[in-house]
Amino acid sequence: MKQKQKDRRVIFSVTRIVLMAAFLSAIFFANAKPSFAAAVVKKSSAVAKVSVVELTEAQIKLLQNALSITEAQEELWSNLTQAMRENAIDMDILTRERVENAKPMNAVEHMKFHGRITEAHLDQFNKFIVPFEALYDSMSDEQKDSTDKIFQTGIFKTIKKRK
Repeated sequence: MKQKQKDRRVIFSVTRIVLMAAFLSAIFFANAKPSFAAAVVKKSSAVAKVSVVELTEAQIKLLQNALSITEAQEELWSNLTQAMRENAIDMDILTRERVENAKPMNAVEHMKFHGRITEAHLDQFNKFIVPFEALYDSMSDEQKDSTDKIFQTGIFKTIKKRK
């Protein structure tokens, strides 16, 4: 019973994060205009060069430290990071497509594009769940508590191992 509650909390937290990401990306893409996209590329080339893949790599490093991944969990961790990297590549492709085809969209085109982003997020979420659940099931209670806090708050802090 207690495990089901934890599972539900994790699933709820992850779902909430995915939905927030989808919502925020929908807002960003809904307000993106060709002149805005061009300005971003011209004015902040340093920002434009940061890809979802690069952000994901940074997130993986933060998570690995925060979750205190053990040697026994390395294979499960590797499976999870593979899913994260594949998801990042997929999102980079979609983002690049939107920037490269920066043209005025009518309301229907906006909705169709947002539908594609939402479907991509859902596919990514489904690819993430299986390796995440396997890793989570292998964690100690202390690791699970840390993981729960990370997904509830979105804060990645390095958690010191108790000896």
